[in-house]
Amino acid sequence: MRNLKEILNLADEIVFTQTGQHLDDLQAAILQGTLERKGYKEIAKDFGYSDSSVRNTGAELWRILSEELGEEINKSNFLSTMERLQNSNVFAHNVTAHNVTDSFNICGSAKYSPEIPNFSQFTNQETSNSEPSQTPHQDLSEMPELGAFYNRTSELETLKTWILEQRCHLMTITGISGIGKTTLAVQLVHQIKDEFEYVLWYSLAPSPTFAEFQKQLIQFFSESETVDLSRNNRQTLSLIKYLQKYRCLVVLDDVHHLFSSGELAGKYQPGYEEYRLFFKQVEQLSHQSCLLLIGWEPAVVLPKVSPQKTAIFALQLTGLDMTATEAILRDYGLSEMEKYSALIPHYQGNPLWLQSVALQIQELGESVTDLLPDDTILLPEDLKEVLALQFNRLSTIEKQLLFLLVKESTPVNLAKLLENSPIPALDLRNALQSLLRRGLIEKIDNLYMVYPVLRQYITQKPGFSQKPGF
Repeated sequence: MRNLKEILNLADEIVFTQTGQHLDDLQAAILQGTLERKGYKEIAKDFGYSDSSVRNTGAELWRILSEELGEEINKSNFLSTMERLQNSNVFAHNVTAHNVTDSFNICGSAKYSPEIPNFSQFTNQETSNSEPSQTPHQDLSEMPELGAFYNRTSELETLKTWILEQRCHLMTITGISGIGKTTLAVQLVHQIKDEFEYVLWYSLAPSPTFAEFQKQLIQFFSESETVDLSRNNRQTLSLIKYLQKYRCLVVLDDVHHLFSSGELAGKYQPGYEEYRLFFKQVEQLSHQSCLLLIGWEPAVVLPKVSPQKTAIFALQLTGLDMTATEAILRDYGLSEMEKYSALIPHYQGNPLWLQSVALQIQELGESVTDLLPDDTILLPEDLKEVLALQFNRLSTIEKQLLFLLVKESTPVNLAKLLENSPIPALDLRNALQSLLRRGLIEKIDNLYMVYPVLRQYITQKPGFSQKPGF
């Protein structure tokens, strides 16, 4: 095995032979990062360069190496190619006559050092003259850190079965804010990422246009793809073609940012309809990849057939069980569960809601619960802000329907809603369906009800009245 300095010496000699110039700081940083299995974003962050400069310099560097060696060189096969050249003594006589300086002056906190340990830290693969290594390409820089994971084992196993065994094309995880969608997805990615050639976590929170979204994903796929790098034969595939060519896992978080506020669930913003067409492509065309969509509301309409007959799978998360709920409270130092036996059910097993309330109890002192009636629902300000984000997205009809449901003292069926509501029957049915898709109401035995926390939030809003009508 060779160490990092020897690999960079060899690469420097190849570049010098082709260009008459030695590796500069940025080129050396890209090669070092490549050997450490880092993506361009991580290299840029580690060494203090912009993403664009790293990508552009990287593309030019692979072109130089490819032209000099007469074969295609890229991020995925650079390591195996250098090992093969060293073992076959190609360029060996030149390297002994010329060596690069002992240290590249790489900008940023991390710098190249000739004392880096043996090259084996970068790979466990044996050196061979076979095809380039198929190391997965992963960009998880936008994926949140894996936090506490509270008893979502069954949901996790279901998702793994859908993706790895049933090979679903398109999967959605939906649910009200704070229910644990992203946490579950992060755990899932950690467990299955090595099953894919390409893995990408991408947040839609900035609401990128489809053209911007497609451009960034194609850049991710194409930067390390083996293609003809000669100047006249470069080509870029369409986004769906990459999903067909490779086994890819693409996670799109915060999908609800594609939808219009003030409309029923899942209505795309003007100018964003191309996303729907792309999701339809992912669903219907033949490919080996999986697109995972995470958000407050579903981005696709599920066909009314069994999962075995469709490429779309959906999971709407509900609350945690009592064991997991108690574990959250214990994590916040609230160990006497008997004090909270009446309080806990109000929060429907929502991790974020429970954490907010637990923190308030912890800061005020556990004795605060002794002064509260059993039916009290604590509503800290940070929790109210979370609820406001979802409530303010609702259409006028959905808000009217929520007000109507809140005024009912018990769960109510559709017939009674139609009888008591001034909302036209067709609009009421559509609003009811939309609220269910958003996870803001619960349906049990054809009876509909508002979650206690949301009920408390609505009754505190200015202008709310218990009187009939709106």
